[in-house]
Amino acid sequence: MRPGPLVIDTHELGRRPGTERTYDLTVPAPAELGVDLIGVPEGSDIAIELRLEAVMDGVLATGTSTVHLVGECVRCLTEIQDDAVVDFQELYLYADASEEELQLEGDLLDLEPVLRDAVVLALPINPVCDPECPGLCPECGARLADDPDHTHGEAIDPRWAALSQMTDPESGDTPDGPKE
Repeated sequence: MRPGPLVIDTHELGRRPGTERTYDLTVPAPAELGVDLIGVPEGSDIAIELRLEAVMDGVLATGTSTVHLVGECVRCLTEIQDDAVVDFQELYLYADASEEELQLEGDLLDLEPVLRDAVVLALPINPVCDPECPGLCPECGARLADDPDHTHGEAIDPRWAALSQMTDPESGDTPDGPKE
């Protein structure tokens, strides 16, 4: 295991059940902490309140992290910035962990996979700048929140569009025939 800001040494717990330590950490965000539309910018500060408790089978890590999110609204494509508070809890086994379980490496535990899972699962699937965001105009792409009265006139049924040219004075034609 490589040393890093999210690798915690549990040697102080001494494998004595009931022993616990608390930590207040501020660490830089690892790369790619998020999804395509929203995530935590790499290197931004993550505040973590962490409690490590020795139990019979390993070390129980319980914590809360506060992250800054940056993304894009799925409706109007404007930038979104928000803060999120994410809780996590995971048991790191001393030995004999299966594929789905985490295991201590010596006295070290890596908090990154737990933090990554907790943050990514807490992210919205379709982030929006406002729950009432009207999105973009399907014809011209104008942001409808900036101009609520945006319109392109009355829509003409494409089946009748040719008839509108017959009554359009700018076309030079009239219902009686072409102008001379």
